[in-house]
Amino acid sequence: MIIPVRCFSCGKVIGDMWESYLRMLDADIADGDAMDKLGCKRFCCRRMIMTHVDLIEKLLKTPKRWGTTSTSTHPSKVPGDISSVFPSLSGVDSPPLPPRFADLKRRLIQGHEDRVIDSWHRLLADLRKEIDAIKTQGSKVIPELEFRDMSSMEERTRFRDGLRKRGVGLIRGAVSEREALGWKELVQRYIQTNSSTKGFPAENPAVYELYWSPSQVLARAHPSLLRTQAFLMSHWHSANKSARISTSHPVAYADRLRIRQPGDVGFALGPHVDGGSCERWEENGYGKGGVYNEIFRGNWEAYDPWESSCRLPVVSDLYNGPGGCSMFRMFQGWLSMSTTSAGEGTLMVNPLLGKGTAYFLLRPFFRPRRGPTEALGSGFLDSDNWGLEDETTSVLQGAVPANCQELNAALHPHLGLQDTMTHVPQVRPGDYVAWHCDTIHAVDKTHAGKNASSVMYIPACPLTEANAGYLVRQREAFSEGTPGPDFPSGVGESQHLGRLTPDFVMRNTDVEAQRAMGLTRYPTCRFRIDCSSKYSAVSINTAAFLTARGQPLGLKNATTYPTPSENEIVVHNRAVAISPFDWAVQALGEALFHWLKLRTIVDEDVAWWRGLLRLTPESLASKSGIALKAVLQRLARHTPSSTRI
Repeated sequence: MIIPVRCFSCGKVIGDMWESYLRMLDADIADGDAMDKLGCKRFCCRRMIMTHVDLIEKLLKTPKRWGTTSTSTHPSKVPGDISSVFPSLSGVDSPPLPPRFADLKRRLIQGHEDRVIDSWHRLLADLRKEIDAIKTQGSKVIPELEFRDMSSMEERTRFRDGLRKRGVGLIRGAVSEREALGWKELVQRYIQTNSSTKGFPAENPAVYELYWSPSQVLARAHPSLLRTQAFLMSHWHSANKSARISTSHPVAYADRLRIRQPGDVGFALGPHVDGGSCERWEENGYGKGGVYNEIFRGNWEAYDPWESSCRLPVVSDLYNGPGGCSMFRMFQGWLSMSTTSAGEGTLMVNPLLGKGTAYFLLRPFFRPRRGPTEALGSGFLDSDNWGLEDETTSVLQGAVPANCQELNAALHPHLGLQDTMTHVPQVRPGDYVAWHCDTIHAVDKTHAGKNASSVMYIPACPLTEANAGYLVRQREAFSEGTPGPDFPSGVGESQHLGRLTPDFVMRNTDVEAQRAMGLTRYPTCRFRIDCSSKYSAVSINTAAFLTARGQPLGLKNATTYPTPSENEIVVHNRAVAISPFDWAVQALGEALFHWLKLRTIVDEDVAWWRGLLRLTPESLASKSGIALKAVLQRLARHTPSSTRI
């Protein structure tokens, strides 16, 4: 619980070293150097400090120490709820954008205005054709794929074509219906137990300010969902083959959940795009990667929404606002916990993707020559009625700094939002819906169903250097029970009963889930997440060696990662325990231990420190697995002493 006053073996007072030891670790001093400075030389005393687990902090409900990581360079966002993300929900009037945005607009198209005008006319003509097709097909334009068919090339190809064209897809049965319903019941109990849980609307919450409930943590850690996310992200590609990005390693982004009751009209979230608003035009925002350059150069057909490397340098949260997102989410997504159909509080998407993006980005540069009351019939929408602004204004329709990009029929008339906002097909518990990060989406204005429409927001995010950096900050929030860095600040769930912690994830989930949450390093160490955390591995294959008599143990690389041959297994141990006997090896030397050959790892209790042990048990030929289990049980009881590398 608390650090013992004295070493159990030699009796030396070590209790007064603990706080100083932690401060040295916070100052990025290595474990061994810290103990040397404290005068802790003996192996037995080092064991007492290095293996101590400070449970007193848990019992007192104080924040856990997480090493050198600091969020001081990333100021917290103001407290709030989901309504603070959208001016249309909060009811707050947005002031006009400053004049610098007019200068920005001029720079974006300067020198190729004629090409931009021509591209605008082509875009409007194409949009009319697409809108007619969407009106005819409805929800059928959205591709679906059964989770069990993800290995079928024929089904995958069909799904891929639809996903890349429409930007949205539905994976049926990403997790079992039983699990999804169980998570819904669990989160409802969590809310009932913790009456202080906040949500929007305040009087009848539909979206809860919950990020670390048991249901959410278990869902993010589910291997089938991680596989689903990796599959979806595989549809992206990188023009830069050396880009530091991995779509096969999903990382977790802790978002909210929604339980919308029948009859609700408060959560009437209109068409919008996540990931910032003004940043899409700004040169130090999405412009840093040139994501939309082709659109602003009058060649929107060349814009590739599935190219990932250009998005790596993007800054999508320039204003540290509630509508910004500092993590690269390839797909927004949610996992259904209910059966929900059109009109029952479900998701609506605009399946125009690239063309829709090109339209709302070019819209600020154009204005109608005749207003809707002056033009006859559909003449208002005719491309001939639209031209470049006579005098460039600072207006970016629907864009407000620090908020999401919102759209509506008045500001974006050519998108035909009344016809193109398409309901996703009926979803069942365990289905996963994903939509491209540039996709326009909304929810039903009214929940006309009979049952609560329930989802957990779980986007699909690749492993990148920036995303790894976010994970470091997010895992602090996980430990403390506060909202993630991208969300409104506050006490969050820090006092909630039943909240899960990183310790639970480390004890009860597989290593891929631990890596996705930033708790364990990836084996290739391609993206080095801060290793000061106790949840980070020191290396792929290291051990504590006794390299010379009279010298302290040294942490060194062992052999290369062993590859098991036939009838061999590789066992990876993560714990270290040093025997009180170890000091005698140093003190008595060859007098009693002449048989001990250096380099070696001493004593059966220390065995390996995050190292590897290769066994060749004769009984592994058994196909039943019983013999292997017996071998592992025997290994757990007794690790061979003085095992040589």
